[in-house]
Amino acid sequence: MARTRLPPLNALKSFEAAARLGSFTRAAGELGVTHGAVSRQVRLLEDWLDTPLFLRTGRNAVATRAGMELLAEIGPLFDRLAAATQHLRNRAPPSGPLHLSVLPTFAMRWLIPRLPEFEREHPGLELRIVTASIPAEQFRMDVNVVISGPSRQPGWVGTRFLGEARLPVLSPALLRQIPLRRPHDLVHHTLLHAATLPQAWPRWLAAAGVPDLKPVREQIFEHFYFAIQAALEGLGVLMGPVALIGEELRARRLVAPFAEPATRTRGYFLFAPAASRDSPPIAALRNWLIRAGGSTEAEFSAYLAAGPATGAAVPG
Repeated sequence: MARTRLPPLNALKSFEAAARLGSFTRAAGELGVTHGAVSRQVRLLEDWLDTPLFLRTGRNAVATRAGMELLAEIGPLFDRLAAATQHLRNRAPPSGPLHLSVLPTFAMRWLIPRLPEFEREHPGLELRIVTASIPAEQFRMDVNVVISGPSRQPGWVGTRFLGEARLPVLSPALLRQIPLRRPHDLVHHTLLHAATLPQAWPRWLAAAGVPDLKPVREQIFEHFYFAIQAALEGLGVLMGPVALIGEELRARRLVAPFAEPATRTRGYFLFAPAASRDSPPIAALRNWLIRAGGSTEAEFSAYLAAGPATGAAVPG
């Protein structure tokens, strides 16, 4: 096929993002353009193909059969293109600022509060942080480092630096209003969920021996940081990763009625391209994260050992 017959590439990029994410709005956010720009590019591609690619109903971007077939073809092509260009970029060690892709809640609740310490230790190393709500998106970004949960990505090497334990937490005022003495008492509470952590509550309830518990109400938030704020406002009980709410536990703005069971996950990893993982800037960041993560794990281990049900605060 002659290259002059290729479809408009910007239009393909907008279509792929909208079809993959199921939303013109989310596609616009990922691409850094407006909703209208995505819509115009998709319309341009539909005109070029003389085929509708989305059903024009509702708020979501629902692909037609032709749209689904096109996505199945071009999605892997975009992945291969990204991998090929990233491989070329990674041949040389990074120079200048380190660009990090980080999950939003982790950036807000753990990384950014510790950046002054990093800057004092490494005054000549600048970090530039971008966020992505879905781990799969992080590895598509033009960055040197990804900080995320466990993942397998060709060409990337991960190092675990922080574990994670999850416990039910709530505001002291709500605990006084509706006591929580045993897991079954959660039937009287509202359970707060984050859409990005759909299995957090089911896993804990199963570990606590009440897998079929039905609370009085459940409320789901798009992001975990919204759920944290809801817990602080006394709207319900949150399944809280202790590492991300240490400040609230220390200040007793949130309390954990039960020390166990604490469901544990594989935690957080620093991922770097294999070709540049040992470059001095990335090695410096990795070593600092391992030390900072160890301090955090020691802090919440002390909290669990102290028995939060007695009202003990996190050690400072």
